[in-house]
Amino acid sequence: MLNIKRLSQSDALQLIAGAEAKSREIGIPMCIAVTDEAGNLIAFSRMDGSKVLSISLSQDKAFSAAVSRRGTHEYNKLCLPGSLTFGIHTSAGGKFTVVGGGLPVFDGDDVIGGIGCSSGTAVEDRECAQAGIDNLNSR
Repeated sequence: MLNIKRLSQSDALQLIAGAEAKSREIGIPMCIAVTDEAGNLIAFSRMDGSKVLSISLSQDKAFSAAVSRRGTHEYNKLCLPGSLTFGIHTSAGGKFTVVGGGLPVFDGDDVIGGIGCSSGTAVEDRECAQAGIDNLNSR
C-alpha cells in the first residue's frame, strides 16, 4: 500500500495567496494554477488583467513541474534539438511545457504538487511561483 502526500485545498490557496502578493508587487496580473502530485488541478486564480493564453499555460506549467519533479525552466534549457530531452514538450498530449514559471512543491523529498504562474516573462512567472512556495513554507 502506498501513502501519498498531497497538497490540501488550504495549502493550494496559501500558494496562490503568496503568488498573488508577488504579482501585485511587480505589477503583473497572473494566472496561477496549483496541482496535486499527479498534476491534477486543485485551485486556480485568474487575476484581473492577466493574459487569456495564461489560463491554460499556468495549468500546464503546474502539471509539468509536479509530474517531472523539476522546474519548467530547467527543461527549457535541456529541451534543445539534438539533446536526449528534445521532444518532451510533446508528451502528455502536448500538456507538458518547457516554458519557465512552473515549480514543483516539495515536502522533504516528496513532491506534493506543482504551482504554475503565467502572464509575465518566464523569470517573473517563476518569481511569483517561488513566492507562493515561500508563503506556504512560512506558516
